[in-house]
Amino acid sequence: MVTQGSSIFHAIADPTRRAILDRLREGGQAVNEIAGRFEISRPAISKHLRVLHEANLVTETRDGRNRIYKLNAEPLRDLERWLDHYRRFWALNLLSLKNHVESKEKGRKQ
Repeated sequence: MVTQGSSIFHAIADPTRRAILDRLREGGQAVNEIAGRFEISRPAISKHLRVLHEANLVTETRDGRNRIYKLNAEPLRDLERWLDHYRRFWALNLLSLKNHVESKEKGRKQ
């Protein structure tokens, strides 16, 4: 998960790449269609798509001369499962801290 995870973190760290992933939730799109929705150059969009592809967040297929990109959400699901352990850990620890602080405050008031 570390190597794959670090490439996923790198890929989703950029707001343009996150926006591309959001747009691909609507379905597969050609590079020109994706690029037409952004105010950056087509080569810049291609670089972003390459990073997303290397992180396995998108799949690429050819349809004639077009490259069609589709969202591959599975790595994000894996990341979500990994993060969920930390969410539960911190929720439990913060609840314990809250209970501890509240018990100390009660003790001082009495």
